[in-house]
Amino acid sequence: MCDQAIKLHTKPALINTNLFAFLCSVILAANISHAEAVYIKNFSIDRTEVTVGSFAEYSELEGIVTQAEKHGGGYEWAAGWKRRSGWNYMSPQGKYAAFDEPAVHVTWDEASAYCAYSGGRLPTRDEWILSAYTELRDEPEGGYQMGKVYRYPVGDTPVGMNNNRSHHLSVKTTQTGVNGLFDMGGNVWEWLADRREAEALTAGGSWWYGPEKATVNGLQWKPTDFYAVYIGFRCVY
Repeated sequence: MCDQAIKLHTKPALINTNLFAFLCSVILAANISHAEAVYIKNFSIDRTEVTVGSFAEYSELEGIVTQAEKHGGGYEWAAGWKRRSGWNYMSPQGKYAAFDEPAVHVTWDEASAYCAYSGGRLPTRDEWILSAYTELRDEPEGGYQMGKVYRYPVGDTPVGMNNNRSHHLSVKTTQTGVNGLFDMGGNVWEWLADRREAEALTAGGSWWYGPEKATVNGLQWKPTDFYAVYIGFRCVY
């Protein structure tokens, strides 16, 4: 099975042992490919951002090649948007990612297609905001209060979010947030369903931005065909 996966990515004479190990780890870890969903109110939302392992499994099965792969790499901000050679969801910052890191360098259309394949869709602005800031569990854990609306997805303060200005982190390694969700604030921006012509909303901020981008007022419009190291997604059902 691992040999078959390799053939989809590289000619036999050019097999990269690191890539081989990466793809094999994805296949062997297939049991984590379907994210746990949390019921909110008339819908459920992924507890975590969609992972590299999940997206890689989907890409293998469906023969998906992302725009970042096709065009030589995704973008990073460096006094302007710079394309970084070889950066894509498998190697977000030029090195192969762990399968439990969030998948980035994907466009809005690519994220939407993944969610549809998984039986869901991207969350709307209202769904995302409700999930991120209003505690709806009958018996909340982590000190949260049922019915309270918080400023940040991790509470009244941003402590516990990933705003390290260095890199994103594996899912379920930051502080558990409102409604038991992870990384609704920080880690990576998340594509939302809401569009205005060729732009779509993103929410939550990322590891590069300060905490204020993770508030309800921090949502940003981005071109739907854009892909960068800062942007990932999760699905609703």
